[in-house]
Amino acid sequence: MSAPIFTNDAIVFGLLMLSLGFVFYTESKTSGFWQKFYKIVPGLFMAYFIPALFTTLGIISPEWETLNAIGEIVKEKSQLYYISSRFLLPAALVLMTLSINLKAIFNLGSKALIMFFTGTIGIIIGGPLAILLISIFSPETVGGSDFNAVWRGLSTLAGSWIGGGANQTAMLEIYKYNPTQYGGMVFVDIVIANIWMAILLIGIGKKNKIDKWLGADTLAIEQLKEKVSTYTQKVKRNPSITDLMMILAIGFVTVGFSHFMSKYFSDFFSSFVTSISSQTWQNIFSFLSSKFFWLISISTIIAIILSFTKAKNYEGAGASKIGSIFMYILVATIGMKMDLTMIFDNLGLIAIGAVWMAIHAGLLILVAKLIKAPYFFLAVGSQANVGGAASAPIVAQAFHPSLASVGVLLAVFGYAIGTIGAILCTILMELSATF
Repeated sequence: MSAPIFTNDAIVFGLLMLSLGFVFYTESKTSGFWQKFYKIVPGLFMAYFIPALFTTLGIISPEWETLNAIGEIVKEKSQLYYISSRFLLPAALVLMTLSINLKAIFNLGSKALIMFFTGTIGIIIGGPLAILLISIFSPETVGGSDFNAVWRGLSTLAGSWIGGGANQTAMLEIYKYNPTQYGGMVFVDIVIANIWMAILLIGIGKKNKIDKWLGADTLAIEQLKEKVSTYTQKVKRNPSITDLMMILAIGFVTVGFSHFMSKYFSDFFSSFVTSISSQTWQNIFSFLSSKFFWLISISTIIAIILSFTKAKNYEGAGASKIGSIFMYILVATIGMKMDLTMIFDNLGLIAIGAVWMAIHAGLLILVAKLIKAPYFFLAVGSQANVGGAASAPIVAQAFHPSLASVGVLLAVFGYAIGTIGAILCTILMELSATF
């Protein structure tokens, strides 16, 4: 983890904004090479890929090692992803949810939940099946004993891919995987999850063909988009400075209040969880101690409440567009975390992760085909598991800004079942590893 060329976050942020500016400028071209290019590759993918390329080339980096004044090696990291995920993400969710139509979301029907749970089941069965398959060709890759057992490490992936970071930490506590080797599992999580998100983003550019192949009925989704678009046109106006300042105030006052309350909620539930006598149940409910969980949950609840007030009219002044800008900045900081050369650092674990994710994807495609679910439900159902609240709304809003709230609602639900699902998956992985 040698230091990149640029370590100053102000400079790095400038480079990220340069990449976003390049993407939006070239995507706006109505003829020539770029028009043909963006018919194949979505702009959102490029917003993710260019920062990943910068990291791969050593221009920027999410973290690095350096020497301090007395010659000791210390780790440093960029704060851009933290700022984006803790400030811009909740603000984006608020601004993109102001115009939410809850009745229309409920009219999406049961297919959204079916695809979400299909994604969860895909992760639960994918882990043990991946271990069985890889053990045929490379038994040492899935071996290890005691606290070095690979299945213990993979339990943290299950926690992350069904729930999120809090669930991942809980699984590390439950199964006591060797912490000195835990970095390898985090590495697999980053590589595989980000590659899968990139594939989903590319698929969005071909969503009409995919939906046609799936035989999907997209009427409810189109009706939701139409209702939001119609409302936006109805209240649309040329925004004044007051409008823009009020939009930012609504977004960031909500974020500030959510940060304030999330501390009290996480502290309260931390005390509640630690009072439970069973260590297993403590870990199952550990997500309630996560400040990030409460930050996203409180922000979303407030946004839904605001959607029933006059604040909803700020959609006409561009509230969701500003939210989309925040989302694109978040996408760029997520891309910054991806070093493409990492794929070759530990091919054994990468192979397990790739097979695991392929099973997850295959099951989603099979069920989507059987129930004729739109690609939107497949992509968001997957990301609500694998990506959580940081990336599920990104994928959802790539279809339409009005759909971002669907992604975050499913992702929050994923936190709730993440640890329980991961424990079930780990039990099966242990059986597979000792089969």
